[in-house]
Amino acid sequence: MKFQPERSTTQTISGYGPGWIGIDADKVTHSVIVGASGLREAWPCARFEDLTPAHFAQLAELDAELIIFGSGNRNRFPPAAWLAPLMARRLGLETMDTAAACRTFNILAAEGRNVVAALVLEAA
Repeated sequence: MKFQPERSTTQTISGYGPGWIGIDADKVTHSVIVGASGLREAWPCARFEDLTPAHFAQLAELDAELIIFGSGNRNRFPPAAWLAPLMARRLGLETMDTAAACRTFNILAAEGRNVVAALVLEAA
């Protein structure tokens, strides 16, 4: 029996390292919002400390079932008050370091979930 890797029709994260992630065949070196259905836009924050409530209000406007927040090189949580727009729309937000967020995004996207990852890419 011949085994082949399962082909995905969703956008996936193909690799990651300090200061970069691969999205399909592209190398991205800035913080980014990426969705399984093809969403890809720059997220204007170079480090966790640059985040503001407006960043999370932006996430609340997305059409997603679940949002994964990659907080950079280590797991850090935003202030709870910043999540109010997400809670108002009953959107789940899972927080983890960016490397774990990349792996989790791929798993959920492969399951056909409407998932979005907001990834902080800190300089290497």
